[in-house]
Amino acid sequence: MRRQETTIDSEHVQADYKQWKDGREARLLAYIKERPDFSQLQNNPAKILAAMDTFAAEQEFLISIGSDKVPIFHDLLAKESPNIIVELGGYLGYSAIMFGDYLQNRRSVQGPKAHVWSLEFEPDFAAIMSELISIAGLSDTVTVVTGAASDSLRKLKSTGQVVQVDLLFLDHVEDLYEQDLKVCEELGLLEAGACIVADNVMRPGAPAYREYVRSHHGFRSWAVKALIMPGEFEDELEITKVL
Repeated sequence: MRRQETTIDSEHVQADYKQWKDGREARLLAYIKERPDFSQLQNNPAKILAAMDTFAAEQEFLISIGSDKVPIFHDLLAKESPNIIVELGGYLGYSAIMFGDYLQNRRSVQGPKAHVWSLEFEPDFAAIMSELISIAGLSDTVTVVTGAASDSLRKLKSTGQVVQVDLLFLDHVEDLYEQDLKVCEELGLLEAGACIVADNVMRPGAPAYREYVRSHHGFRSWAVKALIMPGEFEDELEITKVL
């Protein structure tokens, strides 16, 4: 949201404030490409993310994970050391770029098969995300797949492109978290040791999903507090380990 509007109470924001699909996604891409330091952003994922954070803080709010959650993911990536990362809900590529940067920097350790698969339902968002990923120099490490997450998961498994997932990130429609996690289970993509992370389980909330993972005998699950954006609304990530 615009910085000058941050005094709006949370109830008003949820009820009336449009947070996406109003053209801001295209405006972000234009903002990135028109920056005077654009040449310095090319092939530099960290600077691309910083520019996206600046846009979100100073111009228009973006429903990306945001800078406050990034250190949580960095710690998790260092601990889990995943090779295959699948995210459901890529939006404009913020988390995909973060994941891709991690894998690219560890290519000598992770190996050539390390990859990020970002599944995005909206074709317009997928196109913008693909362009930002290309600008960041991560096209060889991150693949954008357009379509419904459940359909894309089945296609990736049936074609042999993804046979297992080390880190699954749920960040699309909260009401679909449980359904699409069950698709991953059905396909046998999550082996013991795999990690599942669900964003926005407090705001806007995913109570059915949280109940499912916490009552599942094959999972160990807990919450990590975070902010949607620095100084703004509280949220939680639900982190789940497959036993």
